[in-house]
Amino acid sequence: MARDLPIGNGNVLVNYDLDGHIRDLFYPHVGQENQSSGYPSRFGVWSAEGFFWLNSPGVQVERSYAEDTLATDIGIRHDGFGIELALQDAVDSQEDVFLRKVTVKNNRDAAREVKLYVHLDLDLYGNGIGDTIYFDPELQSLVFYKGHRYLSLSCGDGDGSCKPSGYSIGQKRMHGLEGTWRDAEDGKLGGNPIAQGSVDAVMELTLQLPAGGEGEAWFWIGFARGKHELESLEGKVRARKPRALHQSALEYWRQWVARDPHDLSELEPELSALYRRSLLVIRSNMDNGGAIIAANDSDILKFAKDTYSYMWPRDGALISHALDRSGYHELTRAFFDYCKRALTPEGYLMHKYNPDGSPGSSWHPWVNAQGQKQLAIQEDETALVVYTLWHHHRIAGTVSESRDDYERFIIPAADFLVRYRDASGLPLPSYDLWEERYGVFAFTVASVYAGLIAAADMADAHGDKARAVMYRDTAERVKGAAERQLYSEELGRFLRALYWDEGRQAYAPDLSLDMSMYALFDFEMFDAADPRIERMMRDLRARLWVRSDVGGIARYENDYDHQVSKDIGHVAGNPWFICTLWLAEYLIDIARTEEDLQEPLGLMRWAAAHTLPSGVMAEQLDPYTGAPLSVSPLTWSHASFVKVTQEYVAKRKQLRGERASETVSASDAKVLEPIG
Repeated sequence: MARDLPIGNGNVLVNYDLDGHIRDLFYPHVGQENQSSGYPSRFGVWSAEGFFWLNSPGVQVERSYAEDTLATDIGIRHDGFGIELALQDAVDSQEDVFLRKVTVKNNRDAAREVKLYVHLDLDLYGNGIGDTIYFDPELQSLVFYKGHRYLSLSCGDGDGSCKPSGYSIGQKRMHGLEGTWRDAEDGKLGGNPIAQGSVDAVMELTLQLPAGGEGEAWFWIGFARGKHELESLEGKVRARKPRALHQSALEYWRQWVARDPHDLSELEPELSALYRRSLLVIRSNMDNGGAIIAANDSDILKFAKDTYSYMWPRDGALISHALDRSGYHELTRAFFDYCKRALTPEGYLMHKYNPDGSPGSSWHPWVNAQGQKQLAIQEDETALVVYTLWHHHRIAGTVSESRDDYERFIIPAADFLVRYRDASGLPLPSYDLWEERYGVFAFTVASVYAGLIAAADMADAHGDKARAVMYRDTAERVKGAAERQLYSEELGRFLRALYWDEGRQAYAPDLSLDMSMYALFDFEMFDAADPRIERMMRDLRARLWVRSDVGGIARYENDYDHQVSKDIGHVAGNPWFICTLWLAEYLIDIARTEEDLQEPLGLMRWAAAHTLPSGVMAEQLDPYTGAPLSVSPLTWSHASFVKVTQEYVAKRKQLRGERASETVSASDAKVLEPIG
């Protein structure tokens, strides 16, 4: 089941399923450790009519956010029970505490008692072995702990006073027991005060509602590394009051998203709202230590027993670039510091990383079919961090402060890009951005070119003329080699890739169409108006557009990832948000009149139309139903929408003869063009 409504503060991340139940609780890093292992933590309601969970028959759930915040606004209705509820959840911007405001409306003309139940199913450190839960009589809280992980579940009114009316602790998923949540369904909790092993717990709060009236309740979850830290946190919540903390969190996010300087006043409300929502979703998937996580949807575990909760340097670089263009330089600064720490002595970045900076899991082998060593890397990841780090300093106006970045990252990484080439000038083989093939790819070649040009520009800025000349000359050799070897005169367009044929001792061409080839113009290796690029993009659009009611652009021909259809003639693959938005980028770049902007605007509308109701964008969609596939949300999808929107607004201003950007000086306006 897709994830929705991510909320967090950079240390804590909470995800929901499509029923509105909490599914993921990450702490102390965004993306590392999932303290719930993806199991549902339920919310239930009891009244004299009976009991229901959010996924029970007769329950209607509408999932959304409070406008321009990382706070939920989940509407719940059960007409048979005559009850309406709103769950407004947020994570405090400073303290590691999750806050839930529950508003209950009694639609009956008689006073009644209603009981609310919050259930927590945790696997501390990501496993359900050796956990303990106990009721703390001083805190009036349920305390969950193992090792250096402590969580509390508490409840009360908006001032933090009053006590739970009941609780229960017990075993789960063993000895035929489903979990303590079943104990709530009769409206009476057993009150067991402690349990250990594989355990869960439920807390009850009782409200007395007047006829046709409303009631309010509060629940909160504290996150800490020890008992005393947890007790201190609980004291802060009660002293500052849950209601005040919640309101402060909403105001914080409204002010945060308002920092983006782009004028979206002439954009359709749905698109400007999705732009702001995308900024917020991106922030929810960023760890305070600098890691920008690809996706935090634990549902993907069922496919390969692994997740997307890693920092891919390529994704992080392109996401950070969108944020730099939006003015969030302090966030991207943390990302680049992370990359400086991760860079190997040889000058390259690894496949992917955990949020804490350690290398992530990988399926890239270190040996080829001949038993020879090969680098298990995607070279574009190193190149794109070089590229975006230079533009980070240009946009932020901090080139004069970039000496350490230049010496500790740009020089070793750019020197690696120079060395990692064959005699023709092309980069040596590495894995493609889709992590499926080993060869020389158009996307990688374009990123290496862009990285070397950026390194040359930074070398110039620091008076390092010799390196500036070397990096720029190497970039031109890479471009020349691409023109000779990655272009097909017969097809009149560029190729996806070249694969080394050991028997022939030569490269074999890959003629497949792949939307990632857009990088040849987007990273400014070739002009978008170049006839070779025009032919390539025309072929990509014709072949990869999904011919179904859903539409959108597939990654490449016969894409097998989560493949739904074998009708390749009509459905080359599932539609991806990023690929569809790459086409929009190209169409914006070549637009010469405002009328020319209508087609890319239509693609932006397509993206908005295929989000979840909350505005969350998945990685890809079912080509026939439009349902989200793979992970949701994908951070890169949202960054792509941010970037395309910025380019659309800038191009429209340019076509009207207005200033292209409010975020940079006129001399730096080029960074807001479709280069990235």
